[in-house]
Amino acid sequence: MNDQFVAPVLPQSDPPPVVSDQWLDELADGLTENGWMSQDVACRLGAGLLSGLRNEVQILDRTEALRGAGVGRGADLLRDRSVRRDKIAWLQGMTPVQAELFEFFDAVRLGLNQRLFLGLRRFEAHYATYHQGDFYRRHVDSFKGRASRVVSLVLYLNEDWEEADGGALQVYNRESENEICGIVVPEQGRMALFMSEEVPHEVLPANRTRYSIACWFRCDEVPLAL
Repeated sequence: MNDQFVAPVLPQSDPPPVVSDQWLDELADGLTENGWMSQDVACRLGAGLLSGLRNEVQILDRTEALRGAGVGRGADLLRDRSVRRDKIAWLQGMTPVQAELFEFFDAVRLGLNQRLFLGLRRFEAHYATYHQGDFYRRHVDSFKGRASRVVSLVLYLNEDWEEADGGALQVYNRESENEICGIVVPEQGRMALFMSEEVPHEVLPANRTRYSIACWFRCDEVPLAL
């Protein structure tokens, strides 16, 4: 990582993210009924955390610490700019803002397990930056039967975002592949949650720089280091 990177620090007065049983019930109901949902979680995460995360990804972007994303995993990884053009940096939970966010993600993981018996064992997450003209064509986050990525979560970090700025998440009906069932404008504090294997989606071309965090809740174990 670039030597100029300085990890943002959460304000001391910023309260921890609010994860209530009622809210977790809403998430579970949304996944069960439609396979996906979108919700504003700015009040749950707090302005300080969202601002800290946005500052962190902006620094990573300016210092060229982000790398071009690919399609597939491991030996099957393919960087095809006709499919996706975003740049990413994996989160390790080592900075104060990432550690705070990881506590939130783990509370979501445990809550979904208790309600839906998904067997989620861990999660992984990365920052994503879409510059002007960048996109991600229609896809699903996990292939059927892989039993790895089970639930996907996307958190947006963009202030004063308008529909004309593009970069919306377009969600397709899991029961009818050509039917668009939702458009999520990537404004700060907005969250999208969906079943990784079931819900096709795409990121429409951005007309200004767009920041987000993608998180996947998985049911596999952490791979052993070779």
